[in-house]
Amino acid sequence: MQTVLEDGHKTRCEMCAIRHRAVCGALSNDELAAMNAISRQRILASGEPILSADEEISWFGNIVSGTVKLTKLMSDGRQQIVGLQFPPDFLGRAFKQRSPYFAEAATEVELCIFPKPAFERILKEKPGLELRLFQDTLDELDAARDWMLLLGRKTAAEKVASFLHMIARRSPMIGCAHLADAGDIQFQMPLNRSEIADYLGLTIETVSRQIGRLKADGVLQLHATREFSVLDMDRLARISGI
Repeated sequence: MQTVLEDGHKTRCEMCAIRHRAVCGALSNDELAAMNAISRQRILASGEPILSADEEISWFGNIVSGTVKLTKLMSDGRQQIVGLQFPPDFLGRAFKQRSPYFAEAATEVELCIFPKPAFERILKEKPGLELRLFQDTLDELDAARDWMLLLGRKTAAEKVASFLHMIARRSPMIGCAHLADAGDIQFQMPLNRSEIADYLGLTIETVSRQIGRLKADGVLQLHATREFSVLDMDRLARISGI
């Protein structure tokens, strides 16, 4: 069930964990008040659709917590995962009429949303906000190029290790991680094995085999189907080719 809360914007923004890392971090307190006036909170359950491909865009949003899965639909009906977004990523394409992808909540997701006309008006009036959004767009472009390298050149072992390293590194921002007593990073995996395989261009069997090897080598520990601990982040980074 989708929930929209319409009060307490000022308090929520002042206490927001992503304020200084999100696009609105470029705003002064007075400018942030203008964003407060148009913002709404939206909470979506895991598996709930957020945007449909080719849907007319009516709002944008910052991801406050959780993971968003982006997919593209092929002509034969198959879907391909083309990206994951985490806090404080910006969801939506400013100055574009329709969504280029399908967006779904991979976990429970909290969004801070802004109506499209009001946000684009503020964007034109605030050069700092426009610059921050441009910088975020360039970061996304860099990440897409890194992923092209992963899909095109990395081995299966490097692909799985790179994916796990990314999730472990971003998991504190997703809100699904904590440090165990020994300092290990423990987190809840936002995707199932089939989705991981789809995202990496591998088979489910290959993904499971590589996870098993990392576990046998003492790099990874599994507590449940989706609950992981990374025991050695430096070693995981070396395996991934970073």
